[in-house]
Amino acid sequence: MRLWVCIALLSVVLCVSADRPRIFQGVVRAGQFVRDAAGGARDMYRAYKDMREANYKGADKYFHARGNYDAARRGPGGAWAAKVISDIREGWQSRVSGRGAEDTRQDQEANEWGRRGGDPNRYRPKGLPSKY
Repeated sequence: MRLWVCIALLSVVLCVSADRPRIFQGVVRAGQFVRDAAGGARDMYRAYKDMREANYKGADKYFHARGNYDAARRGPGGAWAAKVISDIREGWQSRVSGRGAEDTRQDQEANEWGRRGGDPNRYRPKGLPSKY
């Protein structure tokens, strides 16, 4: 009998104090950020993979904008992942590819446009298959 009384009292106490402690809420937010960042990285990879598959001249800005747009829609973690990946990619490409500062500037503009929620179709070239 005492066991059941203790269980009942414990249940009442737990129900009354059902508000999560602040530290737990922080852990949940951190977990959501990490989940968003991982999803954003997948979005960026999918856009890159589609760009390579399409192999369509002049479509790189569209895929940059689309990858950043998809990642940023996931939340702050996705936007963070998109920015980090874009900055690393552009930094590497500007040193290695030799396409020049103007191409890097335009790529970064498309990246920012997508991260701010702008429609990636602004950069979509005519004739790009509707699959993308």
